[in-house]
Amino acid sequence: MLKGSIPFRLRLSLIFTIGTAFLPLGAWLWLGIYGAIALLWAFGLQVKARSLLSLLGAELLFLALMALPLGWETASFLLARSLVCLLLVNSFLLTLPPHAFAIALSGLPLPQGLQESLLLTGQYLELLMKEVQQMQRSAACRGLSGPTSWLRYVSASTLGSLYIRTLDRAERVYSAMLARGYRGQLPVRVKSTPRETLCLAIAAIVSCGLTVASYLPPLT
Repeated sequence: MLKGSIPFRLRLSLIFTIGTAFLPLGAWLWLGIYGAIALLWAFGLQVKARSLLSLLGAELLFLALMALPLGWETASFLLARSLVCLLLVNSFLLTLPPHAFAIALSGLPLPQGLQESLLLTGQYLELLMKEVQQMQRSAACRGLSGPTSWLRYVSASTLGSLYIRTLDRAERVYSAMLARGYRGQLPVRVKSTPRETLCLAIAAIVSCGLTVASYLPPLT
């Protein structure tokens, strides 16, 4: 796996994601270069292909519903650009160790309050997914599994039960955090090494150069 601290990997993925997001419509050549970087990034992180493809498929399906009304030419570029951005971000998220989101957030120059909000939101979503898995196992034990089992999760009673279970567990987790000394500050502070800082500077220059070049008229 690609070496480097978690904040370093987060910053590196964000640099190329932001550079890709600012590409103008029709800049296929520069998008292809970013796509190659994204593939190298996913390969370097050794992300599991099955998990990555499942996540990308669900995200692109949702984005396609919004992009297709814009016309095929515009929608195809927007979806391809979104695919590269999602590949960069998802590769980082899928290789993030459990409960390491706080370490990753500490490396971003964000206000303390925003970092706290993102951290607690991430933990709440993690609890939500665990509750969904528990409900799926309970339903399977009662013989309620099958191709149409997902329909139960769009009913109001199921969503309400899921919300109450997750909220109750989130309150218990927050109480446990307070009991362990949490006082509204992130528990870790990771400083970048000079080598990581140099790599980030080079990546920022490369990304900025590619994006700026995509706005220049082609040479004749």
